[in-house]
Amino acid sequence: MPLLPGAEPFRRDGGEVGVLVCHGFTGSPQSVRPWAESLADRGLTVSLPLLPGHGTRWQDMQLTTWQDWYAEVDRELRVLTEQCSQVFVCGLSMGGALALRLAARHGDAIRGVIVVNPANKLRDAAAPLLPVLRHVIRTTKGVADDIAKPGSHEIGYSRVPLHAAHSLRRFLRLVDDELPHVTQPLLVMTSPQDHVVSPADSERILSRVSSTDIRQRLLEHSYHVATLDHDAELIFKESHDFIARLAPGAQGATNREGQTASGGA
Repeated sequence: MPLLPGAEPFRRDGGEVGVLVCHGFTGSPQSVRPWAESLADRGLTVSLPLLPGHGTRWQDMQLTTWQDWYAEVDRELRVLTEQCSQVFVCGLSMGGALALRLAARHGDAIRGVIVVNPANKLRDAAAPLLPVLRHVIRTTKGVADDIAKPGSHEIGYSRVPLHAAHSLRRFLRLVDDELPHVTQPLLVMTSPQDHVVSPADSERILSRVSSTDIRQRLLEHSYHVATLDHDAELIFKESHDFIARLAPGAQGATNREGQTASGGA
């Protein structure tokens, strides 16, 4: 099945510090590609995989589960850890949940975690009915494109397959149970005006992790897909500053042309 234009995975080799970037549920790498590119422009080695069932059509996602999505980012993490001396994980929405589970399970192999509007719970009133409802109704309205910035657009599915939504719900409950195993430095960036994931999810995550080095930044001018919104440059800067503080080798890393990387993306 052909990919949607712009939904291609992204990979760029750079220095000894690696970053894995995870996109969200029903979305694609396009929603976080500027984030990944900004980190790569700083000279970091960056991987942004396409999750199975995403980036094509919703019918393909209907056939996948959280185990498929997690296996993909877990595989990419292992590739990065073999190549780089230090690795960070980042994610938007469900991608944030994927990043947190990677941190919980891989421990010291991950130097730090950065999440933007991370998902922790499906809060729709119909969510508890998904085990039965998914056998009656195939899809519901999509959740893509929650962006305040005029002219900015997210490539995502217009429909949400309920089988996949049921699997997501199970995954988020699993991740919530594993949050106390997250001990790495953590940066959480949250949009107070988010029409997809409640800001309460960020607070829940912050209250459950065991990390002692925690930073939170509010994204006052953006909706859910903040990586494509008014606060995108703030996200890029905060992410780089966080990584540079924890991995000094990332500061002044060289890009592929061998020139010192500086400034924003």
